[in-house]
Amino acid sequence: MFKVVVNDEEQYSIWHADRPNPPGWHDEGFTGGRDECVAHVDEVWTDMRPRSLREALAEQG
Repeated sequence: MFKVVVNDEEQYSIWHADRPNPPGWHDEGFTGGRDECVAHVDEVWTDMRPRSLREALAEQG
């Protein structure tokens, strides 16, 4: 069983559901098999740029 985790930069990954999250990552709310979690990440992570970069570019113009 896996879970989807996300960090403060809104970058996604999958992690073993029975293990503590790596530092800086928190549960996104989706759990399932590996392929299901990868498919979920593919669906929700549509802009792979870190949040800080997206915000900086938005401020520029």
